[in-house]
Amino acid sequence: MADGLLDGIRVVDLAGEPAAMAGCILADLGAEVVLVEPPDGAPLRAVPNRFTAWSRGKRTVTVSGADDPELDALLASADVVIDTPGFTNALVLDPARAPQAIWVSVTPFGLDGPRSAWRASDLGVMAAGGNMYSTGDPDRAPVRCTEPSGYGHTGPEVAFAALTALATGRPQRVDVSMQEVVLASNMVGVAQFRKTGERGTRRGANIGRTREIWPCRDGWVSYGLRGGKARVPSLQTLTRLVVEDGIDASALVDRDWNEFSHVTATDEDLAAIEAAVGAYFARHTMQALYDIACETNLMLAPCNSPKEIYASAQLAAREFFGADDERPRMPRKFVTVTPGRSAQTATAPSHAGRGAWEGTKILEFGSGAAGPIATRYFVEHGATVLRVESPSRPDFLRVYALSPDNPHGLEGAPMYDGLNVGKRNVTLNLKHPAAVDLARRLVVEWADAVLENYAPRAMRSFGLDYATLVELKPDLVMISACLNGQTGPHRNYPGFGSQGSALSGFNWLTGWPDREPVGPHATITDSLAPRFVSTALAAGLLHHRMTGEGVYLDVAQVEAGIYTNSAWLLDYEVGGVIGTRMGNRSSRAVPHGAFPCVGDDRWVAIACWTDDEWARLADVVGVDGAGLGSLAERQDRIDEVEAAVTEWTSLRTREEVVDTFQPLGIEAVPVLDFGDLNDDPQLAHRGHFVELTHPFMGEGRYERNGFRLSDADAGYDRSGPTLGQDNDWVLGKLLGLSPEEREKLAADGAFD
Repeated sequence: MADGLLDGIRVVDLAGEPAAMAGCILADLGAEVVLVEPPDGAPLRAVPNRFTAWSRGKRTVTVSGADDPELDALLASADVVIDTPGFTNALVLDPARAPQAIWVSVTPFGLDGPRSAWRASDLGVMAAGGNMYSTGDPDRAPVRCTEPSGYGHTGPEVAFAALTALATGRPQRVDVSMQEVVLASNMVGVAQFRKTGERGTRRGANIGRTREIWPCRDGWVSYGLRGGKARVPSLQTLTRLVVEDGIDASALVDRDWNEFSHVTATDEDLAAIEAAVGAYFARHTMQALYDIACETNLMLAPCNSPKEIYASAQLAAREFFGADDERPRMPRKFVTVTPGRSAQTATAPSHAGRGAWEGTKILEFGSGAAGPIATRYFVEHGATVLRVESPSRPDFLRVYALSPDNPHGLEGAPMYDGLNVGKRNVTLNLKHPAAVDLARRLVVEWADAVLENYAPRAMRSFGLDYATLVELKPDLVMISACLNGQTGPHRNYPGFGSQGSALSGFNWLTGWPDREPVGPHATITDSLAPRFVSTALAAGLLHHRMTGEGVYLDVAQVEAGIYTNSAWLLDYEVGGVIGTRMGNRSSRAVPHGAFPCVGDDRWVAIACWTDDEWARLADVVGVDGAGLGSLAERQDRIDEVEAAVTEWTSLRTREEVVDTFQPLGIEAVPVLDFGDLNDDPQLAHRGHFVELTHPFMGEGRYERNGFRLSDADAGYDRSGPTLGQDNDWVLGKLLGLSPEEREKLAADGAFD
C-alpha cells in the first residue's frame, strides 16, 4: 500500500463546486486526481478557502478549452471522470471522449426526467430534498445549514458511486441526482409518509417532544432527553450531577430511568425534567460540561465553532489536522488506514448487467444508523450484507419503536426496517463463547469484509476486534465506524448523531443569528458519515481485489462532519472569521432564501447568483433596480430586496413562481415536504421508491440512494430483516451445523 488504497487509479476532475469534494476524497484514498481548469481558472477560485479545501491532494492542469489536445490525452488515460454539467463555467464534454472510463455526472435532479433542466445550488437541492422543510423554527421560514450541507452529502456519495462503477470492471455512465442524495438525510421519514401522514415539522431546538439544544454560560450544548437502554447510564449520571449542584432534582431522583420513554411521558413530566436539567446546564460553560461528559460518559456535546474544533484534544491526538509550506492547517484525512497482510485470493468483478457489488459479502455488527446506512449502499448494488444481532440486545432502533400502539414489538420498527432493507440477519449472543466462535467462522469462511459501529471497547470485549480477527484471516478487510474513532483520549465517549452534529459544527451553523442553533433535521452526521464509511470500505475492497492485501479502516463520525466543513474551518484559520448561522442568507447571492407562497406553510427557495439574474428577477417582480444592480448594493439593502420578493411570491403558488423563474435561468425550487416528495414526478421518473412487503408491518416503501449506473442493476429484493430470519441459512448452509448441533447451542443460549 505504498501510495494508498487507490494507487494506480487516475481521476480527471472536471467538477464544479457541488462535487469538488469528491476528487479530494478519492485523492485522500490514494488516487491520482487531476483537476482540469479552464483558461480563466476554476470558478471555485473566487472563493479561495473553499478552493484550497477541495483542491488539496489534486494536481492542476489548465487547458485552453474543450478542444485542447492535452485534455484528450488526460481523458484517454482516465479511469474516472467527474463532471457537473450545467454548473457555471463548467467544461461540457462528451463522455465518448473517454470510452474506457467511468464517467460520473453530478446534477441537481439527474440527467433526465421532468426536472432535469432545473437550476439549483445547495439551497435548491436542500429545498427539493425535504430536509430543509423540517429544519428551523415553526414561526419562521424553513432554513438550511449556512455551510452547503447538500454539497457535503454529495461529495462522498459521488466518490462511492465512482468506486462502485469501478467494481463492475467495465466502463459506466454514472448519473448522480443531488436531490436523491439529500433524501437520505431524512432517514425514513419520506418513505413512511403514506403510513404516518407526517409531512415533517420544524421544532426549533427540539428533536421530537424534547429539547436537544440547551443554553449554557457561554454557548450551547446538545443533550437528548430520550429514553432507551443505551441512554439510561447518561440519565442517571445527569441526575447525580444536578443533585450535587444543589438544584431541585425532585423530577429526576425518584424516576426509574429504565422505564422512562420520551414518547409516552406526560407533558408535565417532561416540563419538570427539562426545568431541572436546563438550570444545571445554565450554570456551566461548554468546556466544563464537555469535560464532565468525557469523564463520566454523559451523552452531552458542545455546539462547537471552529475555535473549539481546532482546540480539540481528541483531534490533536489523532493528528487530524495537517499543514505544509503551501497550505494552512486543515483536515487532512477522513479515515485512518492500517495496512493489513496479503493473501492469494481476490474477488472477481461482477458480470455485465448484474449488481456492481454482486458476490461481495459483508458481515455487519452494530446498531443505529451510521453503520446500517453505509452497508445499505452495498446492498442496493448487489452485495450480500449479513447483520449479527441478538434478541437479548437488539438494535436500539427496534427498542425505540416499542410503544402501546406497536402490535409487532421488536419487529415493528420502521426506521430499523428502512435502514436495513435488503439485508440478512442472524441472531448470535456475543457474550456466549460458542456464538463468538461462530461469528469468527463467518469472518474467516464467508465474509469479504467486516463492518462494525460499536463503541471501541465492544468488539474487543467480544474478542472480535481487528487485532484478533486478522490473526485468523490475514487479508481481512475491516472497517470500524464510531463517534470519535478507535484512538485518542475521547475514544470511549458515547454518543449518537446529535452529539456528532454538535461536535462537528453543524448545530452552530444552522438556524438564525438572533436565535439558538437548531441543527439540520434528523442529526446530519447520522446520514453524512455513512457515505464516508461506505467510500472507505469500497476503496478497501477494491484494493484487496487489486493486490490481495487486507486493510483496517477507522472512520470517526465527528471527523467526517468536520472534514465536510473544511472550508468553514479555513475561514477561521486563515482570516480569523468564525462563520455562524445566517438563516438562509448567503454572502455570494442576493436574494438567497425561502419565500412564502399561497397555501399553508408553502415556500419556494430563490437565489440570484449574478447581477444579470437579479436584473431578470427584478423585472418580473417590479423592483426598481436603481442602486441594487450589484451584489454589494443588494447586500447593503438586503431587507428591501427580500421584502420585495416576499410581496411578489406571497400572492402566487410555488408552481407559479417556479414556472416563471426557471425558464429565465433563475434558481427557484419549491420547498418540498415529505408528502410532496411521495408525489414528486422527478423521483418517480428515477424509480426512487421501491415497494416491498415486510413480514410483520406489511406493504411499505423503501428509498434508493442518489446514483444510477448505466450498465449494472441495482435495487432491493426484500424488506429489512426480522430477528434471526436467516438463521437456518447461516447456521445450516454457511456453517454446516447439523440440526442437533443447532438445537444444543440454542438450548445453551448461544442465539439469545
